[in-house]
Amino acid sequence: MAKELFDKIANYEQKIIEWRRDLHQIPELGLDLPKTVNYVRQKLQAMDLKVQDHYVNGNGLAVVIEGTKDGRSTDRVMGLRADMDGLPIKEETGLHFASKNGNMHACGHDGHTATLLAVADFLSNHRHLFGGKVKLIFQPGEEYPGGAEPMIKEGVLKSPDVTRVLGFHIGHLDKSIKEGKISYRVGPMMASMDRFQITIKGFGFHAGYPESSKGPITVAAELITAFQTIKSRNIKASDPVVVSVTHIEGGFNQNIIPDQVFIEGTVRTLNDDLRAFIHQRMERITKGLEVAYDVKIDLSYDYKYPVLVNDEAFTLDTVKALQDELGIDLIVPSEEALMGAEDFAYYGQEVPSTFLFLANPREIEGQFHGHHSSKFDIDESKLIIAFKAFILATLDYLK
Repeated sequence: MAKELFDKIANYEQKIIEWRRDLHQIPELGLDLPKTVNYVRQKLQAMDLKVQDHYVNGNGLAVVIEGTKDGRSTDRVMGLRADMDGLPIKEETGLHFASKNGNMHACGHDGHTATLLAVADFLSNHRHLFGGKVKLIFQPGEEYPGGAEPMIKEGVLKSPDVTRVLGFHIGHLDKSIKEGKISYRVGPMMASMDRFQITIKGFGFHAGYPESSKGPITVAAELITAFQTIKSRNIKASDPVVVSVTHIEGGFNQNIIPDQVFIEGTVRTLNDDLRAFIHQRMERITKGLEVAYDVKIDLSYDYKYPVLVNDEAFTLDTVKALQDELGIDLIVPSEEALMGAEDFAYYGQEVPSTFLFLANPREIEGQFHGHHSSKFDIDESKLIIAFKAFILATLDYLK
């Protein structure tokens, strides 16, 4: 790429940081992001872009930018996606632009959104550099319950028909990647994410007379232990699987055996067959415990985000384009798939897609506190790298 164009790209660094800080102060949750959506909409409209804001009850946005290169026509449509939601975490970063509303951008989605806003501004002002079209997707609810699937069902990948989709995640998801690097992986990159919820219904009684009860806490302990054996005794050690119990609730005090206990958790795999197998094993374990302890156990297994799979051809094309312009040392492969999940995976089920990581952690109190921490932060100066990558991948595909 010409030096003149790279100089123009560099001018966006402070704008991205400014927009990220604005968004950081107004984190919202799930599929209800009125302040965030209003902010993004206003920025896009100021760029003279027509905003499609009918997705997910007005909480998902999209814009289409048509290239004019050489006046030629092509059916290629590059989809670029950013997620906009935050987390229900009280921020403790000490930043002067920290959120004060009890929620927090503790995963970097403010950076994703700010970066894609800058991409929209650049491409709208440089339509002569590409043919075809670009569709920028700003989605809610990535953390939960997932905004990608409803946006797809509502046609975000249609009119025009998107032919490739590219996404980024910032922070430091892959700890093996050095700061300032972009990492990629062909094939499975992030795990599926399923949620299970269980209610154990027994019979409460005075804690001094347990023989007259059907204590659900004892059953819960057996169930949690049995669930951990699904991986250790039923699945090969080399198959990546996570079964985590993350929420247990039941009881009142030391002198009362309760009537019921609630349990919640997650299952992560890189294989759809294993998802189904684990679900089946959970059903069998709960049925067995019902008989053994004479209680009622209700299991709800919710298949949520699928495995995030990077298309081989698109990923390798993207990597080559980035290496040619940014240098081979900046783009490195991730050695292993991660057991975290991302609803970007839904896009990959519809069209060839690629998801990349940018390693840009920032330390607070001498250490990086990790995603979903109240002290999570990013190195804003490196957001420009993701911005460049979006631009370069798009111009390469639509050249």
